[in-house]
Amino acid sequence: MGCVLIALGLFLLPYIDTNFAETESRDIKRLFTYICIVGFSLTTFFALFLFTKITQPMQQLIQAANAIRKGNYGTRLSLRTNDEIGELANTFNHMAIQLEDTIRNLNHEKEHLASVLRSMTDAVITFDGEGKVILTNPPGEKIMQAWCALDWAQEHEGLDGHSAVKPSRDVPEPLVPLFRLVMEQGGDQNSNVHVQQGVWSVQMAPLYADSVVRGAVAVLRDVTEEVKMEKMRRDFVANVSHEIRTPLSMMQGYSEALLDGMATSPEESEELIQVIHDESLRMGRLVKDLLDLARMDAGHTDMNMREVELGELLERIYRKFMVRSKEQGIQLQYECKQEISLQQADEDRLEQVFTNLLDNAFRHTPEGKSVVISAELVTHMRAPFARVCVKDQGVGIPSSDVPFIFERFYKADKARVRGESVGTGLGLAIVKNIVDAHQGTIQVNSVLGEGTEFILQFPLDSSK
Repeated sequence: MGCVLIALGLFLLPYIDTNFAETESRDIKRLFTYICIVGFSLTTFFALFLFTKITQPMQQLIQAANAIRKGNYGTRLSLRTNDEIGELANTFNHMAIQLEDTIRNLNHEKEHLASVLRSMTDAVITFDGEGKVILTNPPGEKIMQAWCALDWAQEHEGLDGHSAVKPSRDVPEPLVPLFRLVMEQGGDQNSNVHVQQGVWSVQMAPLYADSVVRGAVAVLRDVTEEVKMEKMRRDFVANVSHEIRTPLSMMQGYSEALLDGMATSPEESEELIQVIHDESLRMGRLVKDLLDLARMDAGHTDMNMREVELGELLERIYRKFMVRSKEQGIQLQYECKQEISLQQADEDRLEQVFTNLLDNAFRHTPEGKSVVISAELVTHMRAPFARVCVKDQGVGIPSSDVPFIFERFYKADKARVRGESVGTGLGLAIVKNIVDAHQGTIQVNSVLGEGTEFILQFPLDSSK
């Protein structure tokens, strides 16, 4: 305004000088000067007022907004006025408080969710709409690393022969079908996937954003042991039923023959009765072995631990089998040149172990061959161990069957078993349990047609 008056005065000066007298011209010029000074002063004051009341608070507001934009959510304005600027400052502070509380609550929820995910034993993996991994918990990350290291092309070769390996952070190959179903149908999907020797139960659910599927979350649980136990349960029931049905059928058939008077002489009656007696003994052995295994599995194995002279125990078992070796024409040898003492062992259980192993050796070894039982002291990882070997020259075990011989109801093919007497298929399972209870190890070496060797190692002091 002052500048306008000055410019107007300079424009009107020539007009004043030409149209007014000298005295009047001087008074008018003085009046214009006063007016310009007053106008300039008012303009300057108004400018300072605007700067103090509007411009400066707006600059503070801009600085505070920039601070919040950079993540400093504790920023506040200290303006205390009763005009619109003060109301704007109060509204800004209230917004900043609400925003800080919201961010704090979101961080708490995020930390809570992260803690829950970390504490879960199940694996959790989250994918976006393109199949990229966006979130995992530690078990999920471990699965991703393990599965991404596999060469899926070797296990699942495509029709065109190209590799099926996915990028390291994409949906793993076993989860691709479930992921596609979730993205296409939008519902929960579950299935069991098999990866190498493991079985995983997978539950996959969609992630929504405005009613649109934007990804999926998968929860994986290792059910390998559950599946294996279920299979063992089914096999166990089937095998027990089979093992019991056979002697029961024979006992029923021969007893009916006796009742019907089919035996025409005392010798025939005695023969039928002998068969019934043998089958009843077989059923008794089966029931006893089943009870022993049940107690061992439940951890209720009665172990009478004391010091045992292994050499004396093996020599006693050797003498017990000498009569049988002569009857079957098998040469039995015993080798032990050292005194071996086990500080903590159950003599009766160990006798059961070696009796089962020698019984198997005799049943699978033809006449004229030999069975050797030997014992010696060895050192493994600077600790003394007693090593016992039971070796025969029998028919041997196929290499494909060797990993399963300690499972329940494993039996050699009846065509390869010498004689008519066959076991229950539980002997080696019991042997394995007893050896484990003594903190020992057992392994088998066998060549089909040449023989089998069982190698057992027991620590001299299993209490350590």
